[in-house]
Amino acid sequence: MTALGVVVAEFNRPITEQMEREALEAARAAGATVDRTVQVPGVYDAPLAADRLARREAIDAVVVVGAVITGDTDHDQVITDATAQRLSDVSLERDTPVTLGVTGPGMSAAEARERVENAAKAVDGALDLVEELPDPDPNTDGPDPNTDSNVDTDSNVDTDSNGDYQ
Repeated sequence: MTALGVVVAEFNRPITEQMEREALEAARAAGATVDRTVQVPGVYDAPLAADRLARREAIDAVVVVGAVITGDTDHDQVITDATAQRLSDVSLERDTPVTLGVTGPGMSAAEARERVENAAKAVDGALDLVEELPDPDPNTDGPDPNTDSNVDTDSNVDTDSNGDYQ
């Protein structure tokens, strides 16, 4: 059974509360467990919580939900861009799927309320990644230096004698 960590941004709580319910229901319906749910003030605070959850051995993937509502400035764009980048970094650094169920930017509160199901889609994406991603094999960090092959057999991409992609 897949175990998830869920991060919920509290800013725009009436919307994110619905998103949290959608995420938990999607996990239950898929037969996954939610090992831990962490509340954070806003989506910008989510990467640290996602990182802490991704460090836990019991958690297979992390789902982040939140709603960023547009205002009079580009603040919503800046926040969502920075958050998405840092969550991607967490996923790669921790080798744990981290999915983004955040509505926005450029969205009114009414539009965000219409998209609370994005939380369920983030859960589905996390479960798909856990199922589909191959397990990392510590014995295959790159081309074998003891062979004559300059082809990475996993992707059929040519490499030079140093194993660098051409």
